[in-house]
Amino acid sequence: MYYNQDISQVLKAFSSASSGLSPQQIEESRKTYGENKLYEKKKKSALRIFAEQFRDLLVIILIIAAAISFFTGNQESTIVILVVLILNAILGTVQSIKAEKSLASLKNLSAPIAKVIRSGEAQEIPATQLVCGDIIRLDAGDIVAGDGRIIESHSLKVSESSLTGESESVEKSADMITDHKVALGDQTNMVFSGSLVTYGRALAVVTAVGNSTELGKIANLMNQTAQRKTPLQVTMDKFSRNLSIGILLVCAGVFALNLYRGMEFSESLLFAVALAVAAIPEALSSIITISLAIGTSRMADQNAIIKELNAVEGLGCVSIICSDKTGTLTQNKMTVEQLSVSSEKKEPLLQASILCNDTVITDGAVSGDPTETALVTYYKTEKDDYDKVMADFPRLSELPFDSDRKLMSTLHEINGDPTMYTKGALDVILARTSTLSEDEKEQIRQTNTALSKQGLRVLAFARKILPAQKDLTLDDEQDLEYLGLVAEMDPPRPESAQAVKDCKTAGIKAIMITGDHKVTASAIAKRIGIMEEGDIAVTGTELDAMSDDQLQEKLPHISVYARVSPDNKIRIVNAWQSRAHIVAMTGDGVNDAPALRSADVGVAMGITGTEVAKDSASMILTDDNFATIIKSVLNGRNIYANIQNAIQFLLSGNAAGILTVLYAALMALPAPFTAVQLLFINLITDSLPALAISMEPANPALIHNKPRAKNASILSANALLKITVQGLLISAAAIIAFHMGLKTSTTAASTMAFATLCFARLWHGFNCRGKASIFQLGIFRNIYTIAAFALGAALLFAILRLSIFETAFGIAPLSIDQLLLVCLLAFVPTLLIQIWRLVKAAFQPSSSAS
Repeated sequence: MYYNQDISQVLKAFSSASSGLSPQQIEESRKTYGENKLYEKKKKSALRIFAEQFRDLLVIILIIAAAISFFTGNQESTIVILVVLILNAILGTVQSIKAEKSLASLKNLSAPIAKVIRSGEAQEIPATQLVCGDIIRLDAGDIVAGDGRIIESHSLKVSESSLTGESESVEKSADMITDHKVALGDQTNMVFSGSLVTYGRALAVVTAVGNSTELGKIANLMNQTAQRKTPLQVTMDKFSRNLSIGILLVCAGVFALNLYRGMEFSESLLFAVALAVAAIPEALSSIITISLAIGTSRMADQNAIIKELNAVEGLGCVSIICSDKTGTLTQNKMTVEQLSVSSEKKEPLLQASILCNDTVITDGAVSGDPTETALVTYYKTEKDDYDKVMADFPRLSELPFDSDRKLMSTLHEINGDPTMYTKGALDVILARTSTLSEDEKEQIRQTNTALSKQGLRVLAFARKILPAQKDLTLDDEQDLEYLGLVAEMDPPRPESAQAVKDCKTAGIKAIMITGDHKVTASAIAKRIGIMEEGDIAVTGTELDAMSDDQLQEKLPHISVYARVSPDNKIRIVNAWQSRAHIVAMTGDGVNDAPALRSADVGVAMGITGTEVAKDSASMILTDDNFATIIKSVLNGRNIYANIQNAIQFLLSGNAAGILTVLYAALMALPAPFTAVQLLFINLITDSLPALAISMEPANPALIHNKPRAKNASILSANALLKITVQGLLISAAAIIAFHMGLKTSTTAASTMAFATLCFARLWHGFNCRGKASIFQLGIFRNIYTIAAFALGAALLFAILRLSIFETAFGIAPLSIDQLLLVCLLAFVPTLLIQIWRLVKAAFQPSSSAS
């Protein structure tokens, strides 16, 4: 911790001096402390990622089924299965290969050159050649090439927003800091790699390079932080495993039963393969991907760009949102909130606020220091003579702001009198004021304290009438006449309070994590409702002093974290995750990147965010607005509900196919379906309605639901019961059709069972749009289900009526009576389900229609 060491101690630690290092010392330093480069871990190749797509047990079963089909002469099934698997693997690979730009973006923050003093001579060198102990020269506009302890400062100001998240430049000095534990944002005698010098100049001795810098530490954290699986991924992994085991057991049982009955080995094996094909929902992976993709499109219209598809669903079960303050909850612009001034001095105070001010207006655009531009904006809302005042009272002389004086003064001729206006810190102004009594000064100090406790930044103004026009000197800043106080702050966004209220309605806890000071952060948090009675705020230093047990004890009550480091942010995220919460983290700076990766859903700011933050996040807000996250949560919940409904549709339909095949096996009947028929059922009559179900519009009532548990199964016991009952109904219809067809021929029986199962599943798509009846959901609210039914029915009837499909699908021509019977049997399951829902709704009028 070089900030609490004397300059001589720091120079001695690196064997350096004000004249810089010698060539020999440079080499020794490079060997000891390393090069000024950021290193990253090796990434997976695209080929390896592609191969990993085939590790899923369901996929392995399908590959085995394809191989068996090939060696038993059923090449059509083999080709179809492999095409589906390869397409899914390509889709998964494209999703998984994320452009790992985070570290590249970090490297781009580093300066291309560094201005150093070596062997007593000023030089410019590539930043990569910088070493610890080098003396670097910093001027306005420079990017700092390495961490360093300031040894000489001349009004230096540095923007550290990429590291701390706070947009205001930090005033720097060479003074030693006596405290032993100081947050990075308060280390005013240090400069850090990647930060920007905005004002003044300085000399500093380099104390860290490469991965040892604060920027490098962030790179290390990013390399160590693995992105977490979303709840849907975890749930689907478990679901796929259980489904695979169930399918294997059933297929093995049927295979053994057929062998026992004397069926040929190859025929028994092919029958078991057909059963596996009927049982596995091949379209499930694609449907989930498409559902998530549809969600990303909807969210893009709501100013949320999704980089990772799974993050869409992850948002739906978020229970904790850790939000940055500046620009996300606030407007990221300073605004005058309050004046403390007597009525007779309000006019000169307002005049001083724009004349003692370096704001520039070009073509109507206001530019300059945020604190000063806020003064101009406020003046223009109060008065309409800004341009006239600036023209009538030009600046005649000035004393620029200095971090040591903490003052700025300008000279103007006001009504024939040379008048100096001064602004700065209240304590300095009061010390130089001669027109106030001690009691009056104490009252002003109390006002200042009260304003500061509200999180307001306070500026004091004064004036002095000079005897004659002259160039200002420091001696003129004495015997001032106090004018008043102006209090500013970065105000909350108008919609932030409602967004926080919506969070609470949705069962989500909002937490503020910021690099700003505790008082300011707490004031904003109270205004918008994040901080309530009983809640507390802690600083990064206070957090470091807590043990994990102490943090867990206080965690539910901490609503504001101020002056935090990247390590602090990861610790906060991990603490909530250890309580089985799904955590969303927002951020815009480099310091946010590790936490954005560590969180379940990382949310970067699109306007103010650094490229590092955007590359590390899974979602980007194009409007930097906290309220947009809440809209995304509702979208995520809707997507999850649609995926659940799609899975229910797929499994109930597949259950019907399995039950039909099992019935035929147990009753020693011919196989009711060919392998190609089963593939048509799974890829057409499954995929089209399932895709349409995923397009179901969002139900606003979802915002009142609580976030689902992290380990909650995607299918509840009630959902499994529904799938079983619905599968039995559809299977019964297909079995009846099969028996009716057997009166004509085995091929006719297979054709009727196939047509009934297909048509029944197309009708079943309407049932799976939600829990309520079709009339409550709205028949035309989701026109995609109607389109899916129409297209699926058209394809089915084309196969049944066109002779070119007879051989490939094993189809027998059906009579009009047989077709009408198929249509009637196929509709009965849906009719029964809808009647049950209407009856249920009549006795439970408040049941959900989602």
